[in-house]
Amino acid sequence: MAKEIQEMLELKSDIQNMPKVEAFVETVVDRFEVAPEIYGNILISLTEAVTNAIVHGNDSDKNKKVIVNMLKKEKNITFKVTDEGGGFDFSTLPDPTSPQNLMKIGGRGVFMMKQLSDLVVFSDNGSTVEMQFKV
Repeated sequence: MAKEIQEMLELKSDIQNMPKVEAFVETVVDRFEVAPEIYGNILISLTEAVTNAIVHGNDSDKNKKVIVNMLKKEKNITFKVTDEGGGFDFSTLPDPTSPQNLMKIGGRGVFMMKQLSDLVVFSDNGSTVEMQFKV
């Protein structure tokens, strides 16, 4: 039976905490000897997910937390990001690649997460996103 390894990072909803996310990713990548191209995908995806959780999910309320859970199992690393907000309807996000949205600032985070991860699943009414990477 494959060994599971779990780690957790808890952050206050402050964009100033993003370096902690980057350090968390670097620790995981070093520990499991993740290939450089997968490292970039993980870093961008997790940064986008945590930024969304802080800014949109928790409205940058420093009294609210964002929890990042990492699970390493067999050839997969899964990151789960949960905020304390009410969630959002992830099925109605505008397509950032359509001509009317190309010049808009923002609106690309979920799109990038879906492009760079092997699997993206939203739950808890959108207040939790899970991203899986094959390593």
